[in-house]
Amino acid sequence: MDAESRLTELESRLAHHERMAEEMSAVLFEQGRTIDLLTAQMRRLRDRVAELESGVSRAPQDEPPPPHY
Repeated sequence: MDAESRLTELESRLAHHERMAEEMSAVLFEQGRTIDLLTAQMRRLRDRVAELESGVSRAPQDEPPPPHY
């Protein structure tokens, strides 16, 4: 294999790797956005559950006995 064909092959491989790196970067960017959105949703759900739990009255058996016992 002569030097020119080797150089052409290397340039082709480099172009392929550059394209793959760009595609992976785009995928990672989208995954980061998805993670951020899911994290925000989880935070809102956690806050909502805590809000609902704080408003729920306790069952009578969970209440401490009155002081006259």
